[in-house]
Amino acid sequence: MPADDLRDSTIRLMTRKRRIALAVPAMILVYLAYVAVAFDLGGLAQRARLDNAAILLADAVSHKVHVTRDNRRETLQVSVEGSNRAVFSESQIPDWVQAQGDGARIDLGAGHVVTYDGPRVVYDIPGYGPVTLDTSDGVSVQVPGGTMPDFINASPTRATITTDQGRVTATASRTETLRYFWGWEMFFFDLSSPFSGMNAGQVLGAIIGGAPLVEGVSNLSLALSEFWTNDIWQHGAVAWAIFETVLMAFLGTFGAAFVALPLAFLAAQNFTPSRWLRFAVRRVFDFVRGVDALIFTIILSRAFGPGPLTGALAILLTDTGSFGKLFSEALENVDDKPIEGIRSTGANAVQRYRFGVIPQVLPVLLSQMLYFLESNTRSATIIGAITGGGIGLLLTQAIQTTQDWEKVTYYILLVIVMVIAMDSLSGWLRRKLIRGA
Repeated sequence: MPADDLRDSTIRLMTRKRRIALAVPAMILVYLAYVAVAFDLGGLAQRARLDNAAILLADAVSHKVHVTRDNRRETLQVSVEGSNRAVFSESQIPDWVQAQGDGARIDLGAGHVVTYDGPRVVYDIPGYGPVTLDTSDGVSVQVPGGTMPDFINASPTRATITTDQGRVTATASRTETLRYFWGWEMFFFDLSSPFSGMNAGQVLGAIIGGAPLVEGVSNLSLALSEFWTNDIWQHGAVAWAIFETVLMAFLGTFGAAFVALPLAFLAAQNFTPSRWLRFAVRRVFDFVRGVDALIFTIILSRAFGPGPLTGALAILLTDTGSFGKLFSEALENVDDKPIEGIRSTGANAVQRYRFGVIPQVLPVLLSQMLYFLESNTRSATIIGAITGGGIGLLLTQAIQTTQDWEKVTYYILLVIVMVIAMDSLSGWLRRKLIRGA
């Protein structure tokens, strides 16, 4: 090539590279601008409520004691998280709540005091003064100075006062004061338990050398039974839900492998000469793999009703397509020499596959199945929320109540522990079954 042509070619190549180098950042900036407009990032920043986020985080690591007055029935109730299963009896009411007929004096600490006097509520806030709520005819608010502060949200039908010490909400039918405490209340024992009200040292002392709290039952057995049957946290039901979630993942994963393996022989080129048969089987794999397990979950739940089995079938259908593709590719890469050696002994087709093919692909198949088992353990949580089974159902119910955020945190932590355990078990099985270590 002449020197001039070579120089011109080099110049053109350098110019093209320079244009590409300039075009790529420009395309990225255009894409980011499109994302900002399409997702309305400016509006998202305006709609963000950091105060709600702070309340959510507080609810995740703490619990609330509700002091509720029914303004229609003129009755008073003190409970944890407003649950009817966690109502304090008269002898169990905390000392910071002093019941006075159908009224009460509630000490929120740091000088904050709420007083129920019939339909009238007075919240004495240090440094600000008393705020009076009247629910006898709608909801009216009286504040010192007449100017409504930011920590009070009021309308003709509802008023809410939010401070660092607690929250007061009043409507015509109900007045409620919430006080926050760190920790998960009654995580071990509910209010009906003989261990209720004991601290950790007292419980340990009762178990080690204390007199039996229930005649004929050791305190250790009683403590385990009370923990397992805790009516608030329901540890027994949660453990069963975790088992259902793992069972969905296990049945779906290994059921799919059982179905996909024989079909993979029909999709492998070196085992099925018929081009049309291979094409048909591979398209079936593409179809069931292309439809997400959540879609199959919705369809199957209409056909078979909700339940863990529906979730397992949804996982089975989706993974059959994935396993079929992976298994067929593994079969197409097997070495023909062991197969020919077994054929020379007079073995039939099933024996050739059993002793000449399966030992070659088994490590790959097991590795893929165990990896999918890990992944499906996470997926089974979401699928369970739709089909009504496993820990996913409990998680959804806790979120929908908008009150039990500490239970949401508890269930999420259990899901994380479950995934970590399945990952460790899968790794151990891979080492034992595949590497022989």
